Amino acid sequence: MRSAPVGISACLLGRPVRYDGGHKREALLADVLARSFEWVPVCPESECGLGVPREPMQLEGSLHAPRLVTIETRVDLTERMLRWARLRVGQLEGQKLAGFVFKCRSPSCGLRRHKPPPVFDSRGQPHAAGTGLFARIFAEHFPLLPLADEESLRDPAAREEFIARILRTAG
Repeated sequence: MRSAPVGISACLLGRPVRYDGGHKREALLADVLARSFEWVPVCPESECGLGVPREPMQLEGSLHAPRLVTIETRVDLTERMLRWARLRVGQLEGQKLAGFVFKCRSPSCGLRRHKPPPVFDSRGQPHAAGTGLFARIFAEHFPLLPLADEESLRDPAAREEFIARILRTAG
């Protein structure tokens, strides 16, 4: 029997949605934890209408209100991503998620807790550890849900705690 649905960055399940057309499949998630969870894949970049492949992007500016900017052409995608993220979390509310596993270091999905995405200054230097735009909107909308990234779940104790929190949430 599967537990309640758990959101996950789609690239972690092997979906080719990353900027370079690739994925970041994590066997622990795609094979092992998939036996217990009903994964609800989400890719903010592709779902908000950016192509695959696409130009890489990064967070820039203020730690508390970073901008999402493409690296080469300098297109600011912040408002597009935030508008989509607000709509998507409303849709996810109807899915009764019990938690979410984000892609670390991602400018849309990275969590600040473990391996956060850097926020770059005007000279192109990383100056702070940020939170991806979708991850921030999601966490604000669902403040009580268990959140993790794939790297933190490699630690057995952290993984067991996350699973226990998912089960309590789904309970």
